[in-house]
Amino acid sequence: MPLQVEIISAEGHLYSGQASMVVAPAVEGEIGIAPQHAPLLTVMEPGELRVTEVGKAKGEEKIFFVGGGVLEVQPHAVTVLADNADRAGDLDEQAVRKAMEDAEAKLANQNSDMEVAKAKAELMEAAARLRLVQKLRK
Repeated sequence: MPLQVEIISAEGHLYSGQASMVVAPAVEGEIGIAPQHAPLLTVMEPGELRVTEVGKAKGEEKIFFVGGGVLEVQPHAVTVLADNADRAGDLDEQAVRKAMEDAEAKLANQNSDMEVAKAKAELMEAAARLRLVQKLRK
């Protein structure tokens, strides 16, 4: 029995479908989820989320960017509740580079610990987006 995959972000429902495999960027490292996986609840970090749909080869994965969030795994279901998410094909390299420059500038101009932490998080997310864009460009 395949996995039912739902990807939801603050902007709305991004994806729904059946998959034979999901690979997600958990804070502990990249995690692979196949049907019959043990129940799991984990935090995700910004990065690449790959969904291999039923009947598709590994190279034909649907690729998404998630900006962090929560991943819930049940034996036949994976639910991604992302802070923000995009289809990888929708990422614009120039916009991603600008966001990274803005985050670096913010980091350089922060005084409080809270502002520095927020700026670092924005920089981590922008860097993860840029890595994905560069990977897809190759």
